[in-house]
Amino acid sequence: MEERRRTNRRTLESKLLIKRLDGSGQEEAQIEIMDVSKTGIGFSCNKLLDIGAVYESFLRIWTQEVIHAFLEIVRIEKVGQNYNYGAIFIGMPESEAVRIEAYDTIETMKGN
Repeated sequence: MEERRRTNRRTLESKLLIKRLDGSGQEEAQIEIMDVSKTGIGFSCNKLLDIGAVYESFLRIWTQEVIHAFLEIVRIEKVGQNYNYGAIFIGMPESEAVRIEAYDTIETMKGN
């Protein structure tokens, strides 16, 4: 499969809660983050979410701080009883994106 990501992705051991914004559902769902970059996130969840839908999220990063972000689902793959998702951040402030990018920089330096 061809790599289409514009920025590096890193794994974070974290969970977040999401809820759909268009009013069709306010149910919160636990998700497991597989990877994250300053432009998007990969995660798994046992609930079926809608491609193209925008969800509100609260991402707990490595410093234990929480980043409030909106995610647009761009990819769905069913794996067993769960679904793997790819999402892009919508309207994330640059200051929040920089925090994720700083983590990537530190992890890259550790690997050298």
